[in-house]
Amino acid sequence: MGAGHDHGHGHSHGAGHTHGATADSDKRWLAGALALIVAYMAGEVVVGVISGSLALLSDAAHMLTDAAAIVLALWAIQLAARPAAGRMTFGWKRVEILSAMANGATLLVLAAWLTFEAIRRLLDPPEVTGGLVLVTALIGVVVNLIATVMISRANRTSLNVEGAFQHLLTDLYGFIATAIAGAIIMFTGWVQADVIATLIVVVLMVKAGISLVRASSRIFLEAAPENLDPTVIGAAMAGRDHVVEVHDLHIWEITSGSPALSAHVLVEPGYDCHSVREDLAHFLSHEHHIDHATLQVDHAQSDLLTLGRDTESHCEQSHGETHKTLR
Repeated sequence: MGAGHDHGHGHSHGAGHTHGATADSDKRWLAGALALIVAYMAGEVVVGVISGSLALLSDAAHMLTDAAAIVLALWAIQLAARPAAGRMTFGWKRVEILSAMANGATLLVLAAWLTFEAIRRLLDPPEVTGGLVLVTALIGVVVNLIATVMISRANRTSLNVEGAFQHLLTDLYGFIATAIAGAIIMFTGWVQADVIATLIVVVLMVKAGISLVRASSRIFLEAAPENLDPTVIGAAMAGRDHVVEVHDLHIWEITSGSPALSAHVLVEPGYDCHSVREDLAHFLSHEHHIDHATLQVDHAQSDLLTLGRDTESHCEQSHGETHKTLR
């Protein structure tokens, strides 16, 4: 009644080399964007203080978080490249998800601060130099557009890179709103346009922040990826040849884009457990792109084949839904 055990990562030497090359490319794009952001941010702070524009200062503050987000993303990529060793049996890949959550949280905190400042200025609007705001914001649009395109060239399937990208994208929208506000102030004198532009940026920050926090939280809570339904996959596994039952099925993500699965599989008495395990591993890899699968495979006891008998006699603490063959 031997048990088969598959713990396939599905990474050949060539694949590992490709992953390393992708990480190096990501770091180059991120570093280039970081240099642009830091250089422009310094100038924007000076102009924002001179012009008295909250929108410009808010954009500069957001650019500071952009720079921090990129630095954090670069650090996370460096850590994630470390091999699994010692107690870190999955390596440091989850650091990328920590980075994504930190990016999402900073967007939400910054949005709260800007909302407070915007309301205060709406009640007591200061003088704002519209022309200076317009010119600076237009330059910011160009700088942010270049930086955003650079990061978009990196691997955005990584939630870590996506976090940095969302920071820059909301900043780009913010500069566009600020430029419009500067033009309105310059031609109409309506200084409240500066505050309205800030509130538009706040809405975009909240949307991006919530999205990042929700996505990273799903991974930390070991939830199945949105594109992988455990009920569907469990039923499909139970439908494979000579499989009697699948239970203790768990699907989660080690990091973004790296799904993993574990399950206990019962096979018809007399059939080869190893061949069934190989068939299931091939099925999971090719049909659902799950290359990291750990399968405990045993022969089913004769009495477990009786219809209506639950699995508690085989697994006293079975977790989750039980999937049985319909044959």
